[in-house]
Amino acid sequence: MPKKQKFPYLLGSKWTAKQKTWGWRHFQVVNRKNQGKWVFAEMVASCDKNVRFWLNAQQLKDNSLWDAGWIPLNQMDQSFDDDDLIIIE
Repeated sequence: MPKKQKFPYLLGSKWTAKQKTWGWRHFQVVNRKNQGKWVFAEMVASCDKNVRFWLNAQQLKDNSLWDAGWIPLNQMDQSFDDDDLIIIE
């Protein structure tokens, strides 16, 4: 019997980062790499295809870091960064 693949639906999946990552929050998995017992996902920002990085796919299971799917920013439980603040004088 073949060994069960870890993260079988990883390719093409969409994710929302809880905090800005490389300046963005919405990403899609465009590639996967198996390296020993580890699985890595290549993430690409949905609004800037030049923003890409590799991530241990296990981190996507951490609900404090990532939400599955693209969550609209106005529906997120946001903690504001300084660059998210609007100052009205």
